[in-house]
Amino acid sequence: MPSKELLDPCVDCRDVEAILTLRRRRLCKDCYIKFVSHKVFKRMEKYRLNRGLAKDTPCKLLFPFSYGLSSSVLLHMLHRQLETQHAKTHGTPGFDLHALIIEPSTISPSNPQHNEGFELAQKSFPLCSFTQVPFHSIFDLVPDIKETMSQFAGQGFVDNPSLSDAERLNAFRSCIPTSTSKADVDQILMNRLVVAFAKKIDCQTVIWGDSDSRLAAKTLASVAKGRGSSVIWQVSDGMSPFGLEFNFPLRDLFTAELRDYASFFPELISLIVPDEPRSENTLTKNLSIDELMMRYVLTQGEKYPGVMLNVTRTANKLDVSQMPSNVSHCTFCGAPLMNELGSRQSQFCYACARSRPSTSS
Repeated sequence: MPSKELLDPCVDCRDVEAILTLRRRRLCKDCYIKFVSHKVFKRMEKYRLNRGLAKDTPCKLLFPFSYGLSSSVLLHMLHRQLETQHAKTHGTPGFDLHALIIEPSTISPSNPQHNEGFELAQKSFPLCSFTQVPFHSIFDLVPDIKETMSQFAGQGFVDNPSLSDAERLNAFRSCIPTSTSKADVDQILMNRLVVAFAKKIDCQTVIWGDSDSRLAAKTLASVAKGRGSSVIWQVSDGMSPFGLEFNFPLRDLFTAELRDYASFFPELISLIVPDEPRSENTLTKNLSIDELMMRYVLTQGEKYPGVMLNVTRTANKLDVSQMPSNVSHCTFCGAPLMNELGSRQSQFCYACARSRPSTSS
């Protein structure tokens, strides 16, 4: 008996009805998952095969995990690669993945602690290691950050050693006046925490869970904030100024595609903390540049995905090896100081100087 004729066959396997359109191609569930996962698989090839790395031990990778859509999907994909890696009796050592979570409620009181999410992640991804730390652990991981914060904040801020680390960090963050500067400073501090933790446990690379949409927004926001020189390592694969490689395996995938992928796996739906719905009544002046650029990319990216993809592809062509090796670095964010602020010597880069309380109000 001839098989039943399909009304809308998957263009890849031709055996099953298609359920989703991916880049103008109608695919079934399995082919959709295969296509999306392969994008990440190719980006992790270096670590899977230990190319240019030690042949007798796994490459140790740090993965900052936020419970968001992108990082949750990437964790799921990487864990499936680990399952395949562990199933092989012979072959290269591959990689070990250590996930670091900055406890959400210590970043913002409006965020839930999500302890159940931490337990669920450990249960769902047993081949990964997990560590959860509070935001104020930056004081332990980066001992000189207290002095740097005081210098950055200027005379309007007085650090009180009698306060707890959490209170001291909140006092510093509260002295930053504008929403753009607050978001900028928080991101810098979290990056420094992640880098310090990676070095502490001897990781060679940080794997970031930024989608193409997020990288496009970060590129545009960085340029708008005066951080154009840091785009070379904030959105591009390669060596960072901190002596660690940065890698962005989701750079070829859009946020909408990750959302479709997550819908196929109940464990991801339970784990992901959804973003707060965007209010159309929020005044533009109350949004940070990062938020504005993310809104722009998400709305325009649906209409012109190729344009957003070109933004990140262009940024990824930047070559970190072309950066001078003998320059000083910003004491706050780590970016190279390239003739900052004219002829005056400065310990802060141009963008950090703009975010300081004395200049950003």
